[in-house]
Amino acid sequence: MTRAEAVAGLQRALKISRELAAVADGGDLKLTLSLDAERRQLLKSLRGALQPLDDEHRSVLREIAALNDQALGLLEHRRRAKGRDMDMLAVGRRALRAYSSTLLQR
Repeated sequence: MTRAEAVAGLQRALKISRELAAVADGGDLKLTLSLDAERRQLLKSLRGALQPLDDEHRSVLREIAALNDQALGLLEHRRRAKGRDMDMLAVGRRALRAYSSTLLQR
C-alpha cells in the first residue's frame, strides 16, 4: 500500500468514525458494531503504511480516538437508561400485583 493510499484510508476511517458516533447516538447497535469492525480492519491495514506519522496524521488519529470515546459514552448512556427503564418496569409490575390482589378482595 502506498503512502497516498494509506492517507486516503485514514480519511475514510475518520469518516467512518463520524458516522459511527452519529449511529451510536441513534442507538442502532447492530450498525454501530458493523461500522466499528470495518473501521478496525481499515486501521489495522494502515498501521505500517503511515510510518513515520506526521503531526497531521496524529491529529486525525486523535480525532478518531475522541469520536470512539464519544460513541462508547453514548452507548453506555443508552445501556444505563435501558437498565433504569427495566428497573422501573419491574417496580410497576410488583405494584400491580400487590394492588390487584387487594382489589380482588373487595
